[in-house]
Amino acid sequence: MRKYILIILIFIGLASCKKAGSYLDQQNVGQDANVVFTDSVRTLGFLNGIYAGRGFSFNKGRWDSHGNLEEATDDAEYRYSGAGQYAVILYSGNVSPLNVVKGTNTDFYVQPYLQIRAVNLFLSKLPTTPLAQSTQRRVAAEARFLRAWYYHYLVKTFGGIPILGDKIFDKDDIIDIPRSNYEDCVNYIVSECDAVAAILPVDQLDQDYGRITKGMCLALKSRVLLTAASPLFNGGGIVSTGPIASIIAYPTYDASRWAKAAQAAKDVIDMNKYALVVDNTTAPGYGFYKTFISRANSEMIFTFTQAPNKDFEGHFLPPSRSGGFYSTPTQNLVDQFDMLNGKQITDPTSGYNPANPYINRDPRFGYTVIYNGSSFANNSNAQAPVFTYVNAPSDGNGIGTTSGYYGRKMCDVNVSYGGSANADRGYPLLRYAEILLNYAEALNEMGQTADALANIFKIRERAGILAGSDGRYGIKTGVTQAELRTLIQKERRTEMAFEDVRFYDERRWKIAEITENGFNKIMLVTPKTGTTSTSTDGSTYNYQITSSIRKHNFRPANYLMPIPQSEILKLPSYLQNPGY
Repeated sequence: MRKYILIILIFIGLASCKKAGSYLDQQNVGQDANVVFTDSVRTLGFLNGIYAGRGFSFNKGRWDSHGNLEEATDDAEYRYSGAGQYAVILYSGNVSPLNVVKGTNTDFYVQPYLQIRAVNLFLSKLPTTPLAQSTQRRVAAEARFLRAWYYHYLVKTFGGIPILGDKIFDKDDIIDIPRSNYEDCVNYIVSECDAVAAILPVDQLDQDYGRITKGMCLALKSRVLLTAASPLFNGGGIVSTGPIASIIAYPTYDASRWAKAAQAAKDVIDMNKYALVVDNTTAPGYGFYKTFISRANSEMIFTFTQAPNKDFEGHFLPPSRSGGFYSTPTQNLVDQFDMLNGKQITDPTSGYNPANPYINRDPRFGYTVIYNGSSFANNSNAQAPVFTYVNAPSDGNGIGTTSGYYGRKMCDVNVSYGGSANADRGYPLLRYAEILLNYAEALNEMGQTADALANIFKIRERAGILAGSDGRYGIKTGVTQAELRTLIQKERRTEMAFEDVRFYDERRWKIAEITENGFNKIMLVTPKTGTTSTSTDGSTYNYQITSSIRKHNFRPANYLMPIPQSEILKLPSYLQNPGY
């Protein structure tokens, strides 16, 4: 296939429907369609514009250039606490049908439907374009995957939503369509993934890197089926009776859904195309770190690839590195990281020392969190310690961080936001570690604990955790299904922290009523009397775990987001989610 010319067509206008005015009917094109689709370059540019939105949820600056979902969970403290900040609205439980829409391009409901509308327009015009038939076939499949990608965000956020198929509403149409059942939505996304997986290639030419492949389709299918099998949707909806029950979830539990989720993950594994990035020679867990500072590697399945930049460094790093420190890790998250021997810090045989808590930890901890004394490039590109103790100059608790930590996940240790260097960058929208975790979770729910553990061992080996004489990476023998469920949830949290996962995991597991009601834990570090405040020796400090001042509130209705009230008013058949 001929090399694609990659240009992004900037959408500069929204021609809304005169009669309905719903986001279902918004025109997502800023130029005359006859101009766009009579030219091959502009046609492909239009598709690239749809590609360009794929990382909207992962984006660290999703709201107001610094807000995102992780800041509404127990993984991170948000730098700001104003009642109008969207992350604050979410974690305080004040989300409503009137404030669910934040802007026009970066929110839960609007962005996916605008992109779905754009895909349908693209598919309707594609046969009239001068593109070769072989190219048309492939780009149509790419567009259909992207449409499924945007639908999957809608469904895991709201439950069942209208499935439009290839329909494009004209500006004079009067729209009144009901929400589709949850089951129909899942079946549609899965069928689209299957259909285009049969068309798209397994491998990409270098010039096509980032374009949709078979593996991306199967990986999305894995995520969707795992979510569908999970407690919130698999017979565990917010309500169990009435017409809304089958819209927001499967009304009854079916264990076979876990088998489908397991098979979907196995299908990706059996491709033998993807592998964890493993390097425990350079340093324990170094492969985990390297995964996020290269634009292409064996682990990345679906990415939002960008030119080298400092986006994550600007979001996470402390003031001394000119960072915004918008998301600072909580003690809740820190305590989830085991010891280097794989044992939990609550295990008296683990070697954990609360008086020196950061030594001999799971190597992923140091690649995810900047703690007091951590080394990181300064604005002169030299490695220097970051001090987070109370009132430490520039970066200390009370001056910079509000949690006692700074984020480091996906940041390059040699790149300061105020320095001259840039990092290779790609958002890991779907990666192989997630597939292994999906497989482990589904197998465990099927009662196949031994097979589930085999996949957790792979994750832990790559993390740099020691195998131990029994080769179990700190996990005891005879672990029960319930114990392994908790362990898998913890493993998923530490492996995938700050990857746009925790917000949805808390909900699909139906644990948010516990995890999101109360105050996050933070760490206060102070130098011991008579010791230097510039010591990087952890034993020279005192450590006090306390509570944040930011209260999280969660009620059962918050397991799903509310449909925007503007949509409910315009579409009479549209049912609102329970509790709103």
